[in-house]
Amino acid sequence: MSTQLVFETHSTSVDNERGIATGWLQGELSATGREQALLLGQRRRDDGVDLVVSSDLRRAVETAELAFAGSAITVRHDRRLRECNYGDWNGMPRARLEAERLRRVDVPFPGGESWRDAVQRHTGFLDELAGAGRRRVLLIGHVATRWALDHLLNGVPLERLAAEEFGWRDGWEYLLDEKMR
Repeated sequence: MSTQLVFETHSTSVDNERGIATGWLQGELSATGREQALLLGQRRRDDGVDLVVSSDLRRAVETAELAFAGSAITVRHDRRLRECNYGDWNGMPRARLEAERLRRVDVPFPGGESWRDAVQRHTGFLDELAGAGRRRVLLIGHVATRWALDHLLNGVPLERLAAEEFGWRDGWEYLLDEKMR
């Protein structure tokens, strides 16, 4: 049995608006982000989703809480869906992250992890989800979450993902087969 995965990024954070790469810092949603989270809920509440799993970082948790407040859909949080850990550079200017992104595919950020490490962190989560018997699951995460899905489920090379500019949209969809187990 296949599970349909829908991925949405966390809504706009204060750091996003300031040009800060938050990494493993908690972050919080901006006023715009809170409005986006409410719209996410409107888009996805009647979309057949039977489980929502967000990163445990505050900006993703807040997105899920606002989007699904009062809903009967189960919402969980999982630390494996976190953004890449930029280590000593968590909270760096976004421009620095962009300059370093391709170099850090396999080389960890100082005191942190590489993009490949971050993507691999998602493997156990996906393995568990593949055997859970869910029909349609919404994931709320970060760039590392989308890269993990693109790389692990669709075979997109991490180097290609790191070279591309991130383009936001209303969700990405994937199929998770039992073969992940």
